[in-house]
Order: sequence, then C-alpha cells, then structure tokens
Amino acid sequence: MPLTKIVCTLGPATDDPEVIRAMIKAGMTVARLNFSHGTSEEKRRTAQMVRAIAQQENRYVALMGDLQGPKIRVGTLPEEGIELVEGSIVILTSGAVTDSQHEIPFPHPDVLADVAAGDRLLLDDGTLELTSVSAEPGRLTCHVCVGGMLTSHKGVNLPGVQLRIPALTAKDRQDALVALDLGVDYLALSFVRSAADVGVLHDYLQGHASEHGPRRVGEDPHQIPGLVAKIEKPEALEDLDAIVRASDAIMVARGDLGVEIAPERVPLVQKRIIHLCNELGKPVITATQMLQSMIELPRPTRAEASDVANAILDGSDAVMLSGETAVGKYPVEAVRMMARIAVQVENSDEFPFDQLLNLPVDCDQPSAQIITSAISGATVTLARAANAAAICCSTESGRTGRMVARHRPKVTVLGVTPFETTARRMQLMWGLIPIVVNPFHTTDEMLRRMVQATCRRGYAGVASNVVLTAGIPLELHGVTNMIKVHTVRDADLT
Repeated sequence: MPLTKIVCTLGPATDDPEVIRAMIKAGMTVARLNFSHGTSEEKRRTAQMVRAIAQQENRYVALMGDLQGPKIRVGTLPEEGIELVEGSIVILTSGAVTDSQHEIPFPHPDVLADVAAGDRLLLDDGTLELTSVSAEPGRLTCHVCVGGMLTSHKGVNLPGVQLRIPALTAKDRQDALVALDLGVDYLALSFVRSAADVGVLHDYLQGHASEHGPRRVGEDPHQIPGLVAKIEKPEALEDLDAIVRASDAIMVARGDLGVEIAPERVPLVQKRIIHLCNELGKPVITATQMLQSMIELPRPTRAEASDVANAILDGSDAVMLSGETAVGKYPVEAVRMMARIAVQVENSDEFPFDQLLNLPVDCDQPSAQIITSAISGATVTLARAANAAAICCSTESGRTGRMVARHRPKVTVLGVTPFETTARRMQLMWGLIPIVVNPFHTTDEMLRRMVQATCRRGYAGVASNVVLTAGIPLELHGVTNMIKVHTVRDADLT
C-alpha cells in the first residue's frame, strides 16, 4: 500500500458493496460523502456500508463529510438554455423574469447587493464571462464578454467581490448534524475565507456534540469530527496561516480556486499551501481533476499522472478522487492507478524522505506544541541513527503520529491508540499505519503494548531496534515529551 493516503468520493458509481470492497483493497483510506448531492438517508446507508465492509476487511477507513456551502447558481432557464451573445447586454434578476432571452433568473438578492459596476462574473466554471455595468435592487445589468450557451443552475463565481454571505448555510447546519449522527471522522467546510469561518463550524459542532454522534466501544466521546478547511476562495489565501492553525486538515480545492484566480497561479498556490501545512504539521489533501479522464477512460493521461506525482512530491498527505469514483466508469481502476503512481513516486530517489527534518520550529505555538515539534524531529533523527525497524507512536488523538510523519521518515511509522476513531483519523495522515490496542493505564503497560503490537504485526523482530515516542505521564494530554530506543527481546513477544 502507498504511504500517501487516498480520498475517494462516493456516489452512484460506488453504490455496490463489492465496488467499495475493491476500492478499499486497492488503497482507499478515506471515503468522502458529498452533501451537495443525495439525501441524508442515502448518506446513512453509504456510511454504514463503508464501516461494515472496512470491518470485514480488517481495515480502518475514515469517513469525511463535505458540506456544500453557499452555492451561487443561476435559476431555472428554458429547457434548451439561452444563448449569451458576446457584446450583448443581459440582466440578472432575483425577481420575476419577463424576457426569457435577455433576463437570467438569479435567486440570490444578497449576492446582487454586493456586486458593483465593473465586477466580473464567471458562469459555468468560467466558460462564460460577464461584466457588471450597473446595479439596482434585485437587478444587475451585465455586458457579455465571453458568450456561449447557458443552461439551468450553472454555478457563478465572482472573483474579487467581497461577499457577505456566511460560509455555513442553513443547509450546512442540518447536514452537519447528520454528519455528527453518522459519526464521520472529518467534516469539510466549503467557502472558507477566514479562520473565523472554521471557528463558527467548530462552535456549532461543539454545541451539538452531546446530542448527536456515536457512543460505541472504542470511540473517544470527547471528539467532534476533525475540521477540513477547503481552500477555494482568494480571500482564504490572505488569511491562510490562521486558517491552517484553526483547522485539523486542509484541502487544496483546485476546481473553484482555479476559477476564482488565474489558472497559472494555481500550481504555485498549491505548493505554498502544502508547504505551510507541512511546517505546521496539518494533513493536506490535494483535490480536483487529478485523474479526470478516467471518468470515461480506463487510463489517465500522462499529464494527469504527472499531476498526481508532483502533488505527492510537493508534500501532500493525501490525494483525492472526485468524479472519477463518484460517477466514473472505472472507480476501482482509478484508485488502483492512484496507488500505483504513489508507490512509484515513494520508491524513487526523488521522494524527499527525511528532507523535511529541517522544518522550522514555530515559536508562536504554545510551549507544549513546541516540545512536541522538537521531539518529533528528534524521533526521526534517532530512528535513522539507530537503524530502527519502526517508529511507534502512542497517541490518543493522532497528534503524536502526525507530527512524526510530517517529516516523511523512511522508517515505518505506527500509530498505536486505544481509540478506533483515532485509528480512522490517522488514515488521512501520510505514512501513518494505525494499530488499535486495548486501553492501558500505566506507562510500563503502554510501552509493553507498543512493542508487542509492533512485533506481532511483523514490523520488528528479536534484536531489532524500535523507537518509541509518547506523552508521559498518561494524565498529561496534548504533549509528546518522551523518546525511547527499545531493542526487542524474546520476552517482548510473549
């Protein structure tokens, strides 16, 4: 299996238990439930199917809900659509349409209020372009700069326009409660423009966590889903550092981002986001159109294969499939191809193993996090010097393993935890192999369980060195402060 994790969007093409099973075997570690499509009951059935099959296959697969966010779309047009003629004038209206060939229904009066003369409007993923000429309440007169056929419910992007609509809509709030009830491991927030948007979702989930969510054996009752901020708005780039710090993971959502900013900027922005996430130890997903041609074809283009490879070389923790698995003809083949590309890159001399050891220590963090950062780097250095068979991280939340794995060590990294939720969360983190053990109550018991788990799964044997890292005493949460080099003995195997 690749060290890079693979996120797969589920949809009509995966509505079959055997397809899900094949995708898990091929390398899917995170299953994405897109709340932009389908019903809550369909999400519940899909989530239950993924959990059941993962258990049958003895795998941990994280569930990620993805909230729709405010979708700005035109309204219902004539069935054949309308032709926007370059150089002509059209009117976007939130009221009744009286001229179906020159007026476009636009059910967003609050958005129209934020648009000024001279602002650009991109329709249908940027294939059509309008420029605002004048505005009055509920009506926006526009000049057609790039024409073409417009059909119902196509999306509208307004690059550079400061929209006052909230990132968390009424629909998102309802879907977030469904996600809590399903016990998803991650929840992605769309339309993020600032760290405050992430805070709103965090507070909302925290306020409802006691009413919803699973209370099963092996679940940590104190956790809400990890929050994934989707970077798809230009404003997010202005507050990027704060957004990354406020989130549990980041998604480089290149689809909308590539419409909102110039396409030639996207590759460099992608590198910037990934590098910052690596520095701060936050998992980062590179998403959108990675193997797009595999929606229709059994093989990707060479450019797509290069795109995936370069995203991994940049430092992505995970790469994501969207339409390729949700509605494509070859969902299992797409996962296999993604895994094959990842393995090829990770086995090459080009992969930056251990080269991220020189990441700077962020002195703006609380002291506990500074200690954790320093210990994680020292753990990787020590493992290399001791020719360790494995690094074994004892972790309740996944933080210890995540901070070690961010350095991309060549040594196998195991995340040992008593919580299944944490094991699933680690499936978004590069290189981390989750292992669930029975709860432990003393430091000696913890260390013994770590070594036994490592050996029983074949990652180390007698006379091998294993580097153990954890936070002690056990009552101390949120800090990693211990490293131990343990040479495996016969007694450890009993």
